[in-house]
Amino acid sequence: MSNRNWFYASEGQQKGPLPEAQLRDLITRGMVGADTLVWTEGMAGWQKAGEIPGLVPSAGAPPAFPQAGGPPPVAASANYSGGALSADFPIWGLFGRSLLMFIGQIFVIPAPWTATGLYRFAIPYIRVPGRPHLGFTGQPLDIWYVFIVLGLLTYAGAANSNIVTLLSLLLQAFLSWMIVRWIFGRLSSSGQDLPISFTGSPLVYIGWYLLMVISAITIVGWAWVLTAWLRWICRNVEGTRREVTFNASGLEVLWRTIVFSIGCAFLIPIPWVLRWYANWIVSQFALTERGAYAGA
Repeated sequence: MSNRNWFYASEGQQKGPLPEAQLRDLITRGMVGADTLVWTEGMAGWQKAGEIPGLVPSAGAPPAFPQAGGPPPVAASANYSGGALSADFPIWGLFGRSLLMFIGQIFVIPAPWTATGLYRFAIPYIRVPGRPHLGFTGQPLDIWYVFIVLGLLTYAGAANSNIVTLLSLLLQAFLSWMIVRWIFGRLSSSGQDLPISFTGSPLVYIGWYLLMVISAITIVGWAWVLTAWLRWICRNVEGTRREVTFNASGLEVLWRTIVFSIGCAFLIPIPWVLRWYANWIVSQFALTERGAYAGA
């Protein structure tokens, strides 16, 4: 097996492929132990390194039965406590998809396709501890009517009526809740659907949405409302043994949003500040053991 490439599991994520010489070097340095799960072509499934004859010094086990294809999905370790999410979005890809989503909303009809296209493009660039190869399986026609109505509501301000404006805000809030629920329900890992769902009440979500609009009057208070809103959303994500948290403070959200807005005002820096801001927002989410987080 000396000419084969190996994969190994670390913190619930698949690493590799590595030449066997490099894997043996990791074993020598203690970075891969006898209990580390490994896989190479010809094995039926992941096995502990110590169970592979001749791989780990002083360890031996019956040989694995051959199986063609790539490595099976790596399950997250049962005792892995999680960690922060991260992202590394391509500058022009993120900018282009965001611009298309904006244009799609203006022209209304393309909105389901441009919005779904952004989600399907961006989500695989998000790295989640213990959930390799994150993906999004949503289709444009899943909730196409939601994006169509949201697009139409962008023109509601032309009615110049307080009642129409209020009803528009309420409807926007409810449709936003539907999108959040849809996104969480269409997440996948290594090609397999995740049993994750958003269970937050639509009435409470609408309340947060309206509070966010009202807080804009204070100029700066919206940042603290937004952080509290995101933490409420995280607390209502179900289907995972780890708790999703949002760890940024209102002040951190405020000053970064100001920098982002200034950059957008000059137009040319938009692709760079958009990537910077999006990467940072994702990095403020984390997975922790349930009950271990006591954030405000």
